[in-house]
Amino acid sequence: MKKIVLFCVMCGLLSTLACGGGVKVEMVKIPEGTFIMGSPESESGHRDDEIQHAVTISGFYMGKYEVTQHQYEAVMGHNPSHFKGINLPVECVTWYDAVEFCNKLSEREGLEQVYEITEIKHYGNSIEGATVIADRNKNGYRLPTEAEWEYACRAGTTTPFNTGDNITTDQANYDGTSPYNNNAKGIYRETTTPVGSFKHNVWGLYDMHGNVAEWCWDWYGDYSSKAQTNPSGVDSGYFCVSRGGAWISSGQDLRSANRHFSVTGVQRFIIGFRVHCFYEYEALK
Repeated sequence: MKKIVLFCVMCGLLSTLACGGGVKVEMVKIPEGTFIMGSPESESGHRDDEIQHAVTISGFYMGKYEVTQHQYEAVMGHNPSHFKGINLPVECVTWYDAVEFCNKLSEREGLEQVYEITEIKHYGNSIEGATVIADRNKNGYRLPTEAEWEYACRAGTTTPFNTGDNITTDQANYDGTSPYNNNAKGIYRETTTPVGSFKHNVWGLYDMHGNVAEWCWDWYGDYSSKAQTNPSGVDSGYFCVSRGGAWISSGQDLRSANRHFSVTGVQRFIIGFRVHCFYEYEALK
């Protein structure tokens, strides 16, 4: 199982990090703030595990785009994706693959690795039995927590989507034959699309709704109803959280508050990830 160690404070500025081979990962500065996480019971599609509560988040940096296949292969040396294309988001990655990518990216940049990964056991295309410890006093890259992800996705909005009360297939890649709340139907592309194909949210993040769901750090579990600061989820579990919905999802499943969960060691062609960092990148220039 994974274990939580410490949470760090915000460090500084970040713009772009290099993966090697001329590949860059662009980062966006996300300001600190407090928001209401979850959804109201009146929201169409609301689920019982989306209980609303106030959350305060320290400032951080998040990948402008989902990690692409080009970036993943540059760091990891292979491309596991079902849908092939260098600018398509990587998918068919386990949660363990995602944390290993973060560690290797940190190593390439001369940063400290956030994760200690031990006891990995491979069973065909799945992984079981690994222990992952996160030390957020380290200055390297990691997955966002579920709270950080929703905060960044919402970008100050309180509506079901950062696009408002509805989202169309001109705004995100999902199954438009199953629109949100009986709105007009759209197209169903049946595949991923190149990252950045749709308009970004007001904080400059692309594809927070649709394309591929994105792994978060947290085990899936019940929210606390109390106000929290920089929460990192429950201490243990079997499923890890992914957020944002995918190319195959209905409009309802793209909501900012909607929670997905999957087995950590299984590859699915609907799940990818993006990176997170507190590190002061400007100091490297």
